[in-house]
Amino acid sequence: MRDVVVAGGGPAGLAVALGCARAGLDVVVCEKRRGVIDKACGEGLMPGAVRALAALGVDPAGHVIDGITYRQGATVAHAAFRDGLGRGVRRTALHDALRAAVDQHGIPVLPTPVTEIDQYADHVRAGELRARYLVAADGLHSTIRTMVGLTANGRAGTPRWGLRRHFAMRPFSDSVEVTWAQRSEAYVTPVSADTIGVAVLSSVRGGFADQLTAFPELAARLADARPVSEVRGAGPLRQRASGRVAGRVLLVGDAAGYIDALTGEGLAVALAAAAELVRCLLADRPGDYERAWATTSRRSRWLTAGLLWTRGRPALARLIVPAAARAPGLFTFAVDQLAR
Repeated sequence: MRDVVVAGGGPAGLAVALGCARAGLDVVVCEKRRGVIDKACGEGLMPGAVRALAALGVDPAGHVIDGITYRQGATVAHAAFRDGLGRGVRRTALHDALRAAVDQHGIPVLPTPVTEIDQYADHVRAGELRARYLVAADGLHSTIRTMVGLTANGRAGTPRWGLRRHFAMRPFSDSVEVTWAQRSEAYVTPVSADTIGVAVLSSVRGGFADQLTAFPELAARLADARPVSEVRGAGPLRQRASGRVAGRVLLVGDAAGYIDALTGEGLAVALAAAAELVRCLLADRPGDYERAWATTSRRSRWLTAGLLWTRGRPALARLIVPAAARAPGLFTFAVDQLAR
């Protein structure tokens, strides 16, 4: 019997597996997708995420990010990171780096989905595997979250979706540039010296080209740029969980519940929560993880929920960027809270 089975081979799942292995736990990863795993993602790693990866011995190649820039028409607000630099990293490059570290630690990755779960007093059975704990890192629409009764029902607000594509183009700047439109935002992230990632978050469904029409200046800059990746999408983004722990099953990453990608720190929170989860398992105190997750994600959840609430009210939403421009110290403080 193993110590831990991790269901899901994305960044959160691989981070948990690495943390477990480095702590001396016997861990295996179940991931039915083969090869490099890609996902619709803004791809900007906050300084906290860069540090969390370094603590796991992972250093993915990418492009420096020095802060966040908001744009709305002629109004521009910029907030520089105060505590280190972030990094724009292709999701495929991040997966490669994490998977290489997992392989280096000899952690098995099995192409087996977890479709059955049985819990006992001292272990959990996940299909043919038995372990003291099962970690569900199976993404936004987690099936394990539902299987163990942690998917919360009820109204989840106005649904939003995300689309992302890469273009062969020299980065506009060393920051993540966020352009605000009436019902959507466009994120431009430098991921290498000659490639940018463009992500659009919107409450209106539509193809990537259709979404870009809300951002005429950005669309004009991209008009002659060569796409270097396919369009990837995700959503609805908001997913509610009633808890993070069900017996010997623990949720991490997007599976643990998700509000929105609006503030762009999802990976930082997932990596921090993964470290807390490993600490709780090592102490054989899975029940402590609920509070640890709440503490780790609190700042992000409050800021994201507050900004999303404002975003849903047109009269207030149009004031977000002007307010950030008029109060640069407050804007920098807010970004610093997310960047840790």
